[in-house]
Amino acid sequence: MKWMQSMLKLYAITDRNWLKDETLYQQVEKALQGGVTMIQLREKNLDDESFLQEAIEIKELCHRYHVPLIINDNLEVAIHCDADGIHIGQDDISIETVKERFPHKIIGVTAHNLDEALIAKQAGATYLGMGAVFPTSTKDHTIPLAIDDLKHITSVIDIPIVAIGGISLDNIMKLKGTGVAGVAVVSAVFKSDDIVGSVKQLLKAVESL
Repeated sequence: MKWMQSMLKLYAITDRNWLKDETLYQQVEKALQGGVTMIQLREKNLDDESFLQEAIEIKELCHRYHVPLIINDNLEVAIHCDADGIHIGQDDISIETVKERFPHKIIGVTAHNLDEALIAKQAGATYLGMGAVFPTSTKDHTIPLAIDDLKHITSVIDIPIVAIGGISLDNIMKLKGTGVAGVAVVSAVFKSDDIVGSVKQLLKAVESL
């Protein structure tokens, strides 16, 4: 699993809320230039045709930088663009369905506590996104996962775990010693006026965890 742990070091999740005068493609390329190790394409409001076209273009971009592309939640888009994997939440499609229709791919699963983590691991998840570790504006009604609980989960779950939720340069070092493989970030990258610079700073911090 060492290959997966290195991919999860700095995991950027896209968000259209902060495009400003740029395209999502341009922002993703800046994130890749800065050194992100995985990209998740998250589109909750695009129709499938537009999502697929975007996914095809961004997959080609990611692969140019030797970085895997994960599709959030949409199995059809993931299959048709031949993404490297898919990330699903607790209320999304089942892991069993993903394994049947999208075999030999990365399967990421969001979990909020030890019980959910154990179930996802046993069902065949490749990695877990655990959180929210800090308050976040990108998800409504999130219950924070205590740092001590995160540390306990990483000690008993033997697949890579990435911390997610409200992570920024201001609080990332609070995750030191938790045993996470990396961090997943949204606004810390895509809200930044200097995406390349922010990614480089985050990457340096992650390597100290």
